[in-house]
Amino acid sequence: MNILEKIIAHKHKEVAEKSSLVPAKLLEKSIYFDSKTVSMKKYIQREDKTGIIAEFKKQSPSKGNINISASVETVSIGYMQAGASALSILTDKDFFGGKNEDLTAARKYNFCPILRKDFIIDEYQIIEAKSIGADCILLIAAALEPGRLKELAAFAHQLGLEVLLEVHDINELETSVNEHLDLVGVNNRSLKTFDVSVETSFDMVDRIPNDFVKISESGLSKPETLIELKKAGYEGFLIGENFMKSSRPHQAALNFMNAFRKELSKLTPSV
Repeated sequence: MNILEKIIAHKHKEVAEKSSLVPAKLLEKSIYFDSKTVSMKKYIQREDKTGIIAEFKKQSPSKGNINISASVETVSIGYMQAGASALSILTDKDFFGGKNEDLTAARKYNFCPILRKDFIIDEYQIIEAKSIGADCILLIAAALEPGRLKELAAFAHQLGLEVLLEVHDINELETSVNEHLDLVGVNNRSLKTFDVSVETSFDMVDRIPNDFVKISESGLSKPETLIELKKAGYEGFLIGENFMKSSRPHQAALNFMNAFRKELSKLTPSV
């Protein structure tokens, strides 16, 4: 059993337990449930932003502890002040050290799109995402049958949430793309081996329909790489570990985004 299979098996137990303790009807009473969401798709495309989805992640199965003492308030506010287009907040506890309260805290301090980064397998988790203040959910092609993924995406849209599909190869892309998606992300890290190759994004960019905002995820540590990905057709870039491994992630993000903007200005010199 690989790590993804372990996570998904655990998620089935987690959802069963949570839904018995906190029924969906109770989640729907949250102050966030009827709130209008902020469009991640639109924010990624805003010219005054960087296109970067900055991630708050304390640990991971491949790296262990990354920044266990980081403050979600300090880091999320700093990310947005640095010029991020959106936030990604890990809410998985057992494998990534996250919690729902992290996302709600980020929502409290920031008006911006927030992605709930988790392993979603059930409608209950989508209701939960809306109830904690998320604007967008992640659906991972490797974790879901295409038909089930489509059902969950449609359900998310019914609640006013946007959907980011994550794929790792051409087969996942071709079998999982459907009309209920808003963004398509190519994860350069294999969830089975955790090997990282940015070439994955370059290989797949032209296969992603232009109806969707294209996102490159994982292994992005140099501003120059983002420039090349942008030239290739990507509008968004999900970066977490590169920022979080610093003792001051928000400062690392600011330095990175300033360097990225400097590189971008070389492409589009002012007239």
